Amino acid sequence: MEDGFADFHVRIGRPAGLRRWVRPQVVFEFDGKPPFLPLPGGQGLPMLEWGLNWCVSAHCHQYLVLHAAVLERSGRALVLPAPPGSGKSTLCAGLVSRGWRLLSDELGLLRPGAGDLVPLARPISLKNTSIDVIGRFAPDALIGPAVKDTLKGSVAHMRPPKESVRRELDSATPRWIVKPRYIAGAVAQLRALPKAHAFMQLVDSAFNYQFHGVEGFNLLGRMVESTECYEFAYGNLEEAVRVFDQLAAAR
Repeated sequence: MEDGFADFHVRIGRPAGLRRWVRPQVVFEFDGKPPFLPLPGGQGLPMLEWGLNWCVSAHCHQYLVLHAAVLERSGRALVLPAPPGSGKSTLCAGLVSRGWRLLSDELGLLRPGAGDLVPLARPISLKNTSIDVIGRFAPDALIGPAVKDTLKGSVAHMRPPKESVRRELDSATPRWIVKPRYIAGAVAQLRALPKAHAFMQLVDSAFNYQFHGVEGFNLLGRMVESTECYEFAYGNLEEAVRVFDQLAAAR
């Protein structure tokens, strides 16, 4: 929809028949129809997360949807586009635990025309070793039980801060594009990323770039031109947070 409220009718439930009792499964329904195959019965929460991500990325074409974590400090947005396994969500959860506002840990919603980023503050998805890393790094964070043996390994969800949820209507202006990469033992380091490379990273991260055509090309081009672009390697979360706090403090 170009205007108004986009409403998704979704349901997580059990399939009919013997599957309700023998090797139980869970299904995700969108407008009464299951777009995916069922998963084992204990994986309802991850399936809800993945299903909602699909709803947004496949249908919310009023935005250019990026596979990226997005955070905000002083009205300026930090965009972290990266493939799975890069440490994106771990870094996102760490920054949120140190005062950055969460817009999204997974889907950056870039609004055509205004060029701002719209919040989608949902629980942060933590996977495998990241669950324990964030549990030690932010002992006050509320992290749900880990669901094991999913398609992505063990998955748990961290509750977003109340302030991030309260400000769900406050968009932010893109200021930094940072491509993160976790490397065990690495010293936290920012390096300038050529804007052409940053542009292609965003194109590769966009779920619906082809839907927006020339407007999408121009939208990403303006975003890259107006931001500082970096690649970032880190091996320690405390060091990583200090680097980004210093970046935000610089004028």
